[in-house]
Amino acid sequence: MMRTAQVKRTTNETAIALNLCLDGSGRSEIQSGCGFLDHMLTLFAKHGRFDISLQCKGDTEVDYHHSVEDIGICLGKAFREALGEKKGIVRYGSCTLPMDESLILSAVDLSGRAYLGFDVAIPSYRVGDFDTELVEEFWLAFCRECGANVHLKMLAGKNTHHIIEGIFKSAARSLRQAVAIDPDFSDEIPSTKGVLA
Repeated sequence: MMRTAQVKRTTNETAIALNLCLDGSGRSEIQSGCGFLDHMLTLFAKHGRFDISLQCKGDTEVDYHHSVEDIGICLGKAFREALGEKKGIVRYGSCTLPMDESLILSAVDLSGRAYLGFDVAIPSYRVGDFDTELVEEFWLAFCRECGANVHLKMLAGKNTHHIIEGIFKSAARSLRQAVAIDPDFSDEIPSTKGVLA
């Protein structure tokens, strides 16, 4: 059975429709209203093997803050809903990913408890018209809604685009590991508590 979720969120600042399939092939149709975020979410889907459809209409005449944060909220909620009770998942994932001169470490625990460790020194304030401080805001929103413990650490890097791209690729591959079903324990919740919430 395919693990899927549909999330819609409408506020005075954004209107978002997002479809997610965890057991996909990496297909994506991303229309976030921000070209750089479209690029990051497209490669996130590809490297995580997640199928993602996203449409966002946001108050981009102000800036991208509300759109980026609310998309993070919706994606995190979609992951949580698609995972259900999390029976049989591997739960943990990690990836150390080189992106040219940058080197990014990510580690994920789908514990049900939200935490973001963000140890990344992004050198430039902007990439194109995208405020780079929004990368942390995106992942913070994702973690809160997903109930995920995510650590993102830059081990090396100079180019802002490469660093951020490394973050999204590495996190996607860690999440891909974590959401995978362990065939030896497909009927078990991977916790001594008997629940991941």
